[in-house]
Amino acid sequence: MKEDSEADGELKLLLSSVRACTLCQDLPLGPNPIFQLNSEAKILIVGQAPGKITHAKNIPFDDPSGKRLREWMGIDREVFYDESKVAILPMAFCYPGTGEGGDLPPRKECSEKWRELLLARLVNVELTLVIGRYAMEWHLPNNQAATLTETVLSWQDYWPLQVPMPHPSPRNARWLKNNDWFSIELLPVLKERIAVLLDH
Repeated sequence: MKEDSEADGELKLLLSSVRACTLCQDLPLGPNPIFQLNSEAKILIVGQAPGKITHAKNIPFDDPSGKRLREWMGIDREVFYDESKVAILPMAFCYPGTGEGGDLPPRKECSEKWRELLLARLVNVELTLVIGRYAMEWHLPNNQAATLTETVLSWQDYWPLQVPMPHPSPRNARWLKNNDWFSIELLPVLKERIAVLLDH
């Protein structure tokens, strides 16, 4: 019990340090680390970085992308935001700003300073949703196919511990239309696995 208490205290201290991080002072809207983490979580969601809406609300995936992601997972908001069930750890914790093609890439400072420390605390994770190219580069470094589509197509190679996925952004509507196998073949299996994990 004492060891558990000490571990909880260390985790709280670590999370406080991450949330107070000011490494990237030059961010367009300033530092505002946003993530969700609890050592009991069995499911980990790894995305790119918070968008402008997320920065303003201070809640991860509280936008159209999050609504679609919850539909993909077959869970509601209550479960999604229960940190003891679902951890959300983007590749960067703060909104990076916008470029010509959309949001800028996630800043590397987060990964370099915090990522390994936080992942080490997720000792109960049994399923990681690896969303988008930047997350795949980190979590699937030796197993990536040439394109994101090919990587997602090979999802069974990573099953059942990891699932490479496209971003649930409305901007990916064309990708989803052109790759209906994603909804037909992958999502039913994913929903079933998530239901089992959350039931135990």
